[in-house]
Amino acid sequence: MATGIVTPTVALRSARGVEVWAPDQQQKQLNFIPDPSFTPDQSKSCRAIVYSPNGRFLAWANGATVQLCEVANGWRTIASLPRPKACFLQFSSRGTYLMTWEVYTENPKDVVKEKPNLYIYRAETGEEVFSAIQKRHHDWQMHWSSDESLAALLVGGEVLFYDHTDPAGAGFQRVSKRLGGLRNGGVSMAPGPSPPHVAVYIPGTKGGPSMCRLFKYPCLEMNQPVASKSFFQADKVDMMWNRRGTGLILMTSTDVDQSGVSYYGKQALHYMTPKGDSCSVQLNAEGPIHDVAWSPKSNEFCVVYGFMPARATLFNLKCDAVYEFEPGNRNSIYYNGFGNLIVFGGFGNLPGYIETWDLNRRKQLASFKAPDTTMLEWSPTGDKFLTATTAPRLRMANGFKVWHYSGALLSEYSWTGELLEVIWQRCDPASLKETTITDEKVTGIVSATPQASKQKYVPPGARNNIVITGGGQTIDLRPPIPGLPPGYRSSVQIKQAKKNKKKAAAPAPDLAAADGTPGDTSEAKPSKKKPTKNAGAAKGPSSSKPDSGGIVDLANGNLASTVSDSAIANNNDDEGSETKAVGETKKSITGDLEKDKKIRAIYKKLKGIKQLKEKVERGESLNATQTIKLNSETELLEQLESLKLS
Repeated sequence: MATGIVTPTVALRSARGVEVWAPDQQQKQLNFIPDPSFTPDQSKSCRAIVYSPNGRFLAWANGATVQLCEVANGWRTIASLPRPKACFLQFSSRGTYLMTWEVYTENPKDVVKEKPNLYIYRAETGEEVFSAIQKRHHDWQMHWSSDESLAALLVGGEVLFYDHTDPAGAGFQRVSKRLGGLRNGGVSMAPGPSPPHVAVYIPGTKGGPSMCRLFKYPCLEMNQPVASKSFFQADKVDMMWNRRGTGLILMTSTDVDQSGVSYYGKQALHYMTPKGDSCSVQLNAEGPIHDVAWSPKSNEFCVVYGFMPARATLFNLKCDAVYEFEPGNRNSIYYNGFGNLIVFGGFGNLPGYIETWDLNRRKQLASFKAPDTTMLEWSPTGDKFLTATTAPRLRMANGFKVWHYSGALLSEYSWTGELLEVIWQRCDPASLKETTITDEKVTGIVSATPQASKQKYVPPGARNNIVITGGGQTIDLRPPIPGLPPGYRSSVQIKQAKKNKKKAAAPAPDLAAADGTPGDTSEAKPSKKKPTKNAGAAKGPSSSKPDSGGIVDLANGNLASTVSDSAIANNNDDEGSETKAVGETKKSITGDLEKDKKIRAIYKKLKGIKQLKEKVERGESLNATQTIKLNSETELLEQLESLKLS
């Protein structure tokens, strides 16, 4: 791990309250412990927690108040804001203001029926500076320019602008500009220098296209856009700016795909710039768009799309594909704060696949799994990230892990009860230095999380009756219908077995005949004589020619063309598959009765070893004798091979 990098703290919100954990400076290995200078909030109904962008303030809603404290000054409490119903918190772009939002309700018994549910407070003092009725759940917050000189709020289909550079010093006291006609639409303010660009989404009317327009504040007339893009099939639009405000990605989606191709609706990507350019982003595979993310360097963006295994592509600012990652099981993208590392995650309906890539060298650094991951977040230092299993997505085995970008597990913590959220403390970007990426292997710890078994589940009734050949073929030794003998075959199965025999015998005219004479293939042809009722099940095996490399169709009691040694070893007890009829002698394997006896004894021992392996996989312990028997498998296989070759 890189030296000289200070690991920030993490804040945890759970069913038992809010806590802050800091790295233990006494340990060489990364280890988090509860910060002794922070007094935990033991409220059991905490709904939200957030750091300010520069990491100076921490705020959380505990169901009674919104607590606002200063991090650097010993977690000093600045204010306890009287917002018991607050469920969303957010700071302004520079952390000057704290916004709170609660679900809008009306009480007919109150004198004032319509009460504000959106409040803005000054972070340094906790003073309330603004309130409004905001019924929208989506896009509820105030949008800010990078220097907080301009704020915009979408209320009732109209965008209200508050200019904080007004010479009169009105600020929130007076609306400086209005932009209407956006019912069910959206607004987004570009980062970068002021005056900023403003993007608005205008939903289409029946039969008309939807539209996104860019304006340069304060020129907000509908005939004054600097860029415009229209599109059909858009019930919702997500607008994503890069950090410099030089590019805007529009991800359009419909609730229902009328073509019936996708259950989740239809998606598309469009691109716009303040210079007036606009285009559609062309993807090279059919399927859903799983995730889109801008590089913090603002010179490229990445898209994960297509049916699994999904594709991932890097695009430049001209929407040209500059790099194609290998297809993989992924559905999310995470850039670190410097844009030199990227993580692809396969979460949700995927079992926690994680890939880390060095973007400068276009090189994959690690690939591993973090099962049951519900959230992932990079550390502000850019050299490590945390994964967490949180409620309500998963209510069992909650906890979080911290990983190095090389794939090493640095620390792991299990949580008693429900863990709701884990966030890193934010840092001032100016105080951080870009991490140098190397191929150095970092020593981590071994995860205590039990790994899921990779074996295919076999029901209890089928255990010791399922044989998997060397080629991966699964043979079920159980009768096809309960109550029938193991050798029973239907007329369809008999017909299919004859066809298989013909195919197997055609390219091998020199197979040994039933009487042991080389080159005699007469027995390979299906017999025209109708089998008797009692001998029908046994006739198949008697007319085949098994040898050391042959395959046994044990499911129907018939010998087909070839079988692996493991199939014979696991079927040692089913002696009926190697007899012509009940009461007859066993058929010779090598032609030497003494060798046959030894081979059958070895098969029996190998079957016992297989049963011991199953005990070990179930977590059962073995005694000394069983352990010795288990370790003798290699020796027995060598003996078996030598007996067959001799």
